[in-house]
Amino acid sequence: MKINIESLQVTSVETSAETALNELPKVTLVEVVGDIDTNTAPLVQEQILPLAQAGTRMIIEMTKVPYMSSAGLRVLLSLYRQISAQGGQIVLVGLSEEIQDTMSITGFLDFFQTRDTRDQALEALKVKVQVTST
Repeated sequence: MKINIESLQVTSVETSAETALNELPKVTLVEVVGDIDTNTAPLVQEQILPLAQAGTRMIIEMTKVPYMSSAGLRVLLSLYRQISAQGGQIVLVGLSEEIQDTMSITGFLDFFQTRDTRDQALEALKVKVQVTST
């Protein structure tokens, strides 16, 4: 199990060009690699839940998650509840067909926005990555 966390500086596509740099929104990108099961779910929860601050915009990249047990679903639901209660947004990216089927059958897909790529997830959050010149 491996978890990579990155903060992306983004520009809101709904914000005027006069927005100050320190007012630009951030998106937290979390890439999870490996199975999320009874043994690894506590680690995922420990590392990701603290990132759910007020107004958090989070993308969880799950392209490299081949299997997720009910313990993983519970972690995702906890994360969703915490983020949405604080006015944030969460998008899941790259769900395997098996995980997507499980989430559909259990009703979990009703809670989450899902996209196939990071770019689509950024669009769903109505932001684009800010390019800085050097």
